[in-house]
Amino acid sequence: MPDRINNEVMSRIVRPTTYGTPEVLALTEAPVPSAAADGVVVEVRAAGVNPIDWKLYSGAFHAVDEDHKDAAGIAASMPSLGLECAGVVTEIGADVTSVQVGDEVIVYPVTAAYADYVTAPATAVLAKPATLGWAEAGSLMLCGTTAAHALHATGAGAGDTVLIHGGSGGVGLMAIQLATAAGATVIATAAERNHALLRELGAIPVAYGPGLADRVRTAAPQGVTAAIDCAGTGEALDVSLELAADRTRIASITGSPRRAEAGIKLLGYGPGQDAGTDIRNAARPTLVEHAAAKTLRVVIAKSFPLAEAAAAHTFGQASHTPGKLVLIP
Repeated sequence: MPDRINNEVMSRIVRPTTYGTPEVLALTEAPVPSAAADGVVVEVRAAGVNPIDWKLYSGAFHAVDEDHKDAAGIAASMPSLGLECAGVVTEIGADVTSVQVGDEVIVYPVTAAYADYVTAPATAVLAKPATLGWAEAGSLMLCGTTAAHALHATGAGAGDTVLIHGGSGGVGLMAIQLATAAGATVIATAAERNHALLRELGAIPVAYGPGLADRVRTAAPQGVTAAIDCAGTGEALDVSLELAADRTRIASITGSPRRAEAGIKLLGYGPGQDAGTDIRNAARPTLVEHAAAKTLRVVIAKSFPLAEAAAAHTFGQASHTPGKLVLIP
């Protein structure tokens, strides 16, 4: 139950106290938010952990356009952590008719979801299917919409052969499943220990490292028609440029000067990048539908209590375990 201080109902939230390493994260108390007229308050049952979260307070995140700072969670003096979650609606605004108190929901986009309670516009809320667990529901959207955006940007679909770099990461796992569901052949790079999982999801796995281009040619003698870079390495860029003839069908979710100069599509919130807001929003209902039907799998690597957010970030930065990390308040 939330505490009460000076007649304010208090709850827990994780915030960085300064810029630095995960040790700067602190579990603090804050008033339970109130719903705006067009918004809701949700009691969080699971919040997805994503690399963007630690990049925001570590100083490693690239520049963000002013128009996209709210979406990235950095409009305030210190970044807000947690850009996706799932939970139960506890309050609705006066103008809200699309959801009711007690509804189980997925919330995305949102900021400050590393908390017991979060507030968001009603337009950010989708009904959580009963067939989807809390951890999966809270971890579906950020990687799922990013993958959908990447497939849209490259035009990947039936008849294509798509090379996905970083296939065992959160976005890569989603991109594999969405591309294969669309009728594409998928070649995905990953460490050999993760190849069995990639095969389960429908990809032809190849190990990254020296000789990658030749291994991809062997796996896809028909050639590569599109490439999605979820890895951000020089190898991923070089091999994509070597194998995919049309640079407009290469997309990267990572930013670097070399990528900006290469004539490929850059996806994200930074200068010269495409945020794809409309594309990502439109993808949300389809992602929920597929996840509910178990035709889209949300791979969970490990769950942590909310109070152990710093441990979750330390694990995420050091681990190569495939799938998503989740915080459970």
